[in-house]
Amino acid sequence: MCILSSNTQDLMKIKTPKISITPPNISRFVKKRKEHIGLSPDDISFRGEKKMDEVILRLVDFDAENLEETKIKAVEDILPYRKKSTITWFNIDGLHDSSVIEAVAEGFEFDTLVLAEVMDIHARASVQEFQDCIVISIKMLQQDGDTNHISVENLSLILTDTVLLSFQEKKGDVFEPVRERIRSQKKRIRNGGIDYLAFALLDIVVDNYIYIIGELGEKIEMLEENLLLEPKKSVIDNIYSYKRELNFLRKNITPAKDMIMTLSKMESELITESTHIHFQELLDNIHQATDSSETYREILSDQLNIYHTTISSKLNDVMKFLTIFSVIFIPLTFIAGIYGTNFEVVPELKYEYSYFIMWGVMFVVAIGMLVYFKHRKWL
Repeated sequence: MCILSSNTQDLMKIKTPKISITPPNISRFVKKRKEHIGLSPDDISFRGEKKMDEVILRLVDFDAENLEETKIKAVEDILPYRKKSTITWFNIDGLHDSSVIEAVAEGFEFDTLVLAEVMDIHARASVQEFQDCIVISIKMLQQDGDTNHISVENLSLILTDTVLLSFQEKKGDVFEPVRERIRSQKKRIRNGGIDYLAFALLDIVVDNYIYIIGELGEKIEMLEENLLLEPKKSVIDNIYSYKRELNFLRKNITPAKDMIMTLSKMESELITESTHIHFQELLDNIHQATDSSETYREILSDQLNIYHTTISSKLNDVMKFLTIFSVIFIPLTFIAGIYGTNFEVVPELKYEYSYFIMWGVMFVVAIGMLVYFKHRKWL
């Protein structure tokens, strides 16, 4: 018996150079519907959002010389391949049809608990080893090149001695490079075995992590230029938006790193020594993804500090100007106040040039104070 865990998430937006800011949504980080609470662990019912109308069953069977690639209509059609010596990859797109999943459990003699966990797409990424199989669950991120939307879905893999089963929530072409390598008779993947095929699929997932973080990183670096040139409120809105997106990415990638670390150390008859080396390379790659996300997170924190420092500096400049302006006008107001009194006996009132002398004194006082401020390096 083997147990499988899985997860999914909503969409998120990344736009450049300006971002459409969306309010925080806690459901992107924690998802559990009320009707799913209390379900039996072996209850085969789909616990997620339906993303396609019809379940698609795809088969790729190959060895060093031969290749068979086809769509099949029923799970029963895959069962004869379990006894063949070839490498068989059975992919299921769509998890909403419980009858298909039940047929997989029956045909491959899995306990219902295994496929019940496949149907639960809210669980943490994990890898588990059992007597006759290894079960892997990981979050798969894909970025739409036109809209920059990032879709998150669960990928579940079950490794047996003759068949690799993969479960996706929806149909996609993210694994097309792997299929193309198989079609073009690349020796390593055609001769690598089930474990190497699983590595190839996971490698695609991790490469997408690095690509998406790199794309987001470019926007963060561009944001720094705008921050120094024009620190508007929209800039800090973008900073907070990027921090949310990075936290969301890290929430999905960090468990995947832990899973791959466990996988790279796993001693199993289903994983050959040569494939262990590739899993170690995969671990290095996902370390790069997590390190990059942490670096950009620190950059955003620095940018936030720069924004507040810049705003404070501008505020200080404004306050300095207003203070100097008011200090200069205090003695001028004093002088003007004296000559604005209502006393009849003011000696200078009858003098012909009193008005001009007053302006001269005020001018000298203002210039003198500016010179004094300059000398004290207050300006």
